[in-house]
Amino acid sequence: MKSNNNNSTKRKKIRKWIIPMAIVLIISFIFITNINVSYWLRSKCYTDTNSIPARRVALLLGTSRLGRHGGKNPYFEYRIEAASKLFHSGKIRKILISGDNSRKGYNEPMDMRNALLEKGVPDSCIVLDYAGFRTYDSMVRAKKVFGHDSLIVVSQHWHNERALYIAHHIGIEAVAFDAKDWSGFTSLRLQVREWLARTKMAIDLLFQRDPHFLGEKIEI
Repeated sequence: MKSNNNNSTKRKKIRKWIIPMAIVLIISFIFITNINVSYWLRSKCYTDTNSIPARRVALLLGTSRLGRHGGKNPYFEYRIEAASKLFHSGKIRKILISGDNSRKGYNEPMDMRNALLEKGVPDSCIVLDYAGFRTYDSMVRAKKVFGHDSLIVVSQHWHNERALYIAHHIGIEAVAFDAKDWSGFTSLRLQVREWLARTKMAIDLLFQRDPHFLGEKIEI
């Protein structure tokens, strides 16, 4: 009986430490992943069209045209501005827009295409990827579906770092052009979400997961 009581006490002590240890491991993994991403890729992000190396194609990562409360989304506006700036400076010849089109009435690639047309980018220079449901999918599809192993990624800096990290691990030689960021509460919220997204990205890369959809190859 005494032996059983001792075993029960030991199990209780083990269970008592499992949750705190698991929390510490998870937080450590999130922290290390984010620091690693930012450290290794900071030299591959550019803000000046004169200094960024030219590529045939830019991958413009999608986002919603409207903000949470129905107004203009500054991240959308700034990404369009950055992509059109790259094109008109002669640094790229094609723009691959990869975004979410998973529900009726919501079409990130088409909204971005229309905005680029207003900026003077010819329709013949724009290609749409409707299955870029997340950044990981956009990067893998850029390589496996659209056949690109060298490109310029266009988004905000914090987003570009994650995209470049994925590119590095799947064999894409990529640099990034940082669109203007937006400061405020929403930016803080997105930064926190970005830390969690990078953790999910590390797991996807570890298990070499495929995107939701691949399909036949498309030449640009």
